[in-house]
Amino acid sequence: MGRGFLFILLLIALPATAQIYKYTDANGATAYSNQPPDGVSAQPVDLPPLNSVERQPAGEAAPATDSGHKEQPYKTYEVLEITGLPTTEALRANNGTFTINVLIKPRLQGPHLLRLLLDGQPYGQPGNVPTLQLVNIDRGEHRLVVQVIDGENVVQQSPAVTFTVQRVHKP
Repeated sequence: MGRGFLFILLLIALPATAQIYKYTDANGATAYSNQPPDGVSAQPVDLPPLNSVERQPAGEAAPATDSGHKEQPYKTYEVLEITGLPTTEALRANNGTFTINVLIKPRLQGPHLLRLLLDGQPYGQPGNVPTLQLVNIDRGEHRLVVQVIDGENVVQQSPAVTFTVQRVHKP
């Protein structure tokens, strides 16, 4: 092994803030140390700064790209949204029962299932069919979200859709 290789090993093994000293040993060979030896003239070696990458804490926004837009996290599905609900007028469902559709592209993969959240709470059983029925939903305003799940893990979630159910009130 050459001295240059040993010098590199020494640099790697030392903490980032350590000072390196260069001196000539008793045999006349150039040597390096993190402490200047007693009774020998040692010169401090200027080292270039070490490259370091700061880890981004979880939940922090992605860095902006050159175009100024924030990078979007990778999504498994290009499209995941609820369709078939009127959002500008009330949904007329005399018994509170109606069907919604889930638009998903590409199609649902492997072990993934669709789960509805009605007003923030899981509704019905998760399934793999993109047409879902809601039964006996109360009058008033509701929020609906569809999630793609893998076991208990949420893979992706659709934007929330707010809708109003209008039912015939029987005295």
